[in-house]
Amino acid sequence: MNKLGRLIRGLPGHPIHPPLTDVTIGAYTFAFVAAILSKVGVAEHAAAQAWWLALVVALASSVLTVLAGLADWLSISRGTPLFRTATTHMLVMATASVLFLLAAIFGHASYVDADIATGPFVLTIAGYVLLAAGGWLGGAITYVYGMRVLGLADEPALAAVSPVPTPEKERAESG
Repeated sequence: MNKLGRLIRGLPGHPIHPPLTDVTIGAYTFAFVAAILSKVGVAEHAAAQAWWLALVVALASSVLTVLAGLADWLSISRGTPLFRTATTHMLVMATASVLFLLAAIFGHASYVDADIATGPFVLTIAGYVLLAAGGWLGGAITYVYGMRVLGLADEPALAAVSPVPTPEKERAESG
């Protein structure tokens, strides 16, 4: 893998997409919780503003997350169960992202007024349901299909956490 590929996809045993999803899913989760807290009257105004700001942070982090995921998706053999699962994951997550984007666009007035309108609230809830489903599919990609998992159970601890690629890691990743 060339240097650009390593930058986008990560190193063998240390892919970039999963940790980026933590940032994105965390921010969307915070937005989801803040929206609910605002609607039930807990810190209503502050939670409404926090909801919109969290959506913006999540949408910004989504750009890097999507690019890294797309780079991984492009490396999957077409027609395989892994490819079908990864494609479904990608489509579900893209749909969730569009719903969150629409919530942020149509919800900007809610941010300004510190009161979440019904439309952006519903978009946030629907986006989060899809986000959870997409996350489930993403888990299958790693934990069922083992994508980007090296399976080097006997790798010494220092070598396993080292950012320096080893021949063993390169061989394990290339299959």
